[in-house]
Amino acid sequence: MRSMNVLSKVTSLAAASAMVLSLAACGGTSGTSSTPAPDSSTPAVGTASYTVGICQQMTHEALDAATQGFKDALNELLPGQVTFEEQDAGGEYANCGTIMDGFVSEGVDLILANATYPLQAAASATADIPILGTSVTDYATALSIDNWTGTVGGNISGTSDLAPLDQQAAMLQELFPDATNVGLLYCSGEPNSVYQVETIQGYLEDMGYTCAQYAFTDVNDLSSVAQTACDNSDVIYIPTDNTAAANTETIANVVIPAGVPVIAGESGICSGCGVATLSISYYDIGYKTGEMAAQILTGEADISTMPVEYAPNVTKMYNAANCEALGLTMPADYEPIA
Repeated sequence: MRSMNVLSKVTSLAAASAMVLSLAACGGTSGTSSTPAPDSSTPAVGTASYTVGICQQMTHEALDAATQGFKDALNELLPGQVTFEEQDAGGEYANCGTIMDGFVSEGVDLILANATYPLQAAASATADIPILGTSVTDYATALSIDNWTGTVGGNISGTSDLAPLDQQAAMLQELFPDATNVGLLYCSGEPNSVYQVETIQGYLEDMGYTCAQYAFTDVNDLSSVAQTACDNSDVIYIPTDNTAAANTETIANVVIPAGVPVIAGESGICSGCGVATLSISYYDIGYKTGEMAAQILTGEADISTMPVEYAPNVTKMYNAANCEALGLTMPADYEPIA
């Protein structure tokens, strides 16, 4: 379906070009043209236009930044040529499926799946329309891919929000070398959160920590599970978990009074309830995804051969207010979260 969309656009452009040449050959030589000069801010007549469907799993700082970066890149690279159809799934997988079915029926030229649920729903909805994921931690886990090589293949590629988990474990050890028990707090319904927790647990246990997993199902049991984690932990680690990111105030209302510091997987969670993070820029990975989208839409790249891209940089950051509340002083190489 995607290949026919692109082919029809190319055919239409070729026909338009032929008509322009024909009219030019038949036109008179006297007088001046009444056609105004094209506005540089809008595409010239005959320039291809594209419709891109965006499904964001839910509203929170990190996912919002990724979507904005994606749109900014496409608007800069294909000015005036892209129409965005944006939908928010409200954290519900069923909504993602409905949204993707709508995009397929509409015949959009490309789909941005912002986070794991949208990626899984898009993969189930179409094998033809190009799908780019972003804010997805591990594509092999999300799409049940064995023998991961770095490229999904077919009609799917994108960017990952995975920060180096070994370095996050090292950060926890740097800041809390005398801690004994580490609680791993995450949403059991998010496959990429499960992946992160299981991976970092291995690193932490190799460092001598005792780890326990505290999984909540949704916001309804988040507060009680967080309290249990606080009761049994010296430090809590929260991965790049969308449900946690959308409910940091609920977590902060538990961990701060309990005096238990949180190391977060990304800056959005840290700014709400954490003390420190080794974070990527979600805007940057969104922008990179937009660059990939432009190459796909214009035919410069084949999505089936595009490897999943990762954030080039990570930054040590801290939450000044939470650190002050817990009496913590961060090392000099940590940057305050704005």
